[in-house]
Amino acid sequence: MTNLLLAVIYLAFISLGLPDGLLGAAWPSVYPQFQVPVAFAGYVSMIISAGTIISALLSDRLTLRFGAGKVTAASVATTALALAGFSISPNYWVMCFMAIPYGLGAGAVDAALNNYVALHYASRHMSWLHCMWGIGASIGPYIMSFALTSGYGWPTGYRWVALLQVVLTAVIIFSLPLWRNRAQEQASHQDNDDTRTPQQQETQISKQSRKALSLREIVAIQGVPSVLVMFFCYCALETTSGLWAASFMVLDKGVSSTQAAAWASLFYLGITLGRALSGFITMKFSDPTMIRMGQIVVALGIIILLLPFGRMGSLIGLIVIGFGCAPIYPCVIHSTPAYFGADKSQAIIGVQMASAYCGSLLAPAVFGWLADTITIALFPWYLAVILVIMVVMHENLRRTRSMNPILD
Repeated sequence: MTNLLLAVIYLAFISLGLPDGLLGAAWPSVYPQFQVPVAFAGYVSMIISAGTIISALLSDRLTLRFGAGKVTAASVATTALALAGFSISPNYWVMCFMAIPYGLGAGAVDAALNNYVALHYASRHMSWLHCMWGIGASIGPYIMSFALTSGYGWPTGYRWVALLQVVLTAVIIFSLPLWRNRAQEQASHQDNDDTRTPQQQETQISKQSRKALSLREIVAIQGVPSVLVMFFCYCALETTSGLWAASFMVLDKGVSSTQAAAWASLFYLGITLGRALSGFITMKFSDPTMIRMGQIVVALGIIILLLPFGRMGSLIGLIVIGFGCAPIYPCVIHSTPAYFGADKSQAIIGVQMASAYCGSLLAPAVFGWLADTITIALFPWYLAVILVIMVVMHENLRRTRSMNPILD
């Protein structure tokens, strides 16, 4: 039953990733139809991110009250509704309105599932969990690209993904008994594949034994500000890359909009393949080492984008950036209980998600303004600045907060 629940969690993360690459892939076709500037994609992204920030901050309370399973089912259903709304949007402002439930549906489930896996499963499962997100994020742009190249239009692409979300919602609802039985299974059954360190076994904490922490209490914990800024930067880099890669290809490299939509999906493919591989590499290297390796690879990808290698060089650079992003997010999350304690991890991960989504909210919109007022050719330089800040914050976290020796 434990492995079946893990499979359901993997499916839930596929559903979480499915919509993430859609806006960037569709936008070169959307903004001429709605007769708005290209930079307006950033404002839709801001609304989505604002919703995820709110729901992520509420995730600790929601999970304590309803449980991770119910929160997951409700969140995926809300996202399906929002995507259906995108597909029938007659203008830009309706799309902005539908971005509100889209964002609210993502934050709580992201924080709840990340904490659940960080507490109950080994680091390799966290990497593979986010590999499932990458599969969803890669499939989404391919669906959109197929809808565009086949003449169905971008609304049909959104409609197809909404239907997939409905199916996944049904699967999660039928799996709810597995979530309720998880505590009893842990007490009576030890699966060798899912047996973790004493740090993770310590997490058999009842809902009654702790209360939700306030934001002020969380931020006052030593090391939390550094990890929050780091999460802000990571999501800023990933979301900016995912949203503006296709437009960068079209406006700076002369790639067609349909080809750019397909190429942009390769960024998420790089993340997906990288996380599949990272799951095996984490068996040898610690989480901090994996994070540093990822940052080095991202830097290499940015350098490739900056060099005059033409269209193919830009494509390769984008894939390399995605590959470097792969281990960073899951390894930071998985190390959270080791840095701060299992009793605080749900609350801290919720705020981490909120900080990450602040990066998603602000960074793409800021770059949209830069692209509109200066030039979209600043794309790789913008990513480079974000990466430098992320590296500095990670090293500061390592200096101010030591990990559990077993996990380090």
